[in-house]
Amino acid sequence: MKDFLYAIQDLFVDVLFAPFDALRALELENWFAANTMSWLFVIIGFVAMVYWMLQLRIFDQNNEEDKSVSAHSYL
Repeated sequence: MKDFLYAIQDLFVDVLFAPFDALRALELENWFAANTMSWLFVIIGFVAMVYWMLQLRIFDQNNEEDKSVSAHSYL
């Protein structure tokens, strides 16, 4: 049983967390390079939010939304 738990530890420490260790080491050398993925995710989220708002605006202009009081069961 002890060997099984050590195998799980080795899997996580040596294999699955290796990219995070590389990012941690990279941060000491270059902060911008280490945070590239974070900035990429922020940009993707911002683009998705803008797209979502434009789609909501299209549906609002076409009057396709049911705005009656009984449109949602929780109201």
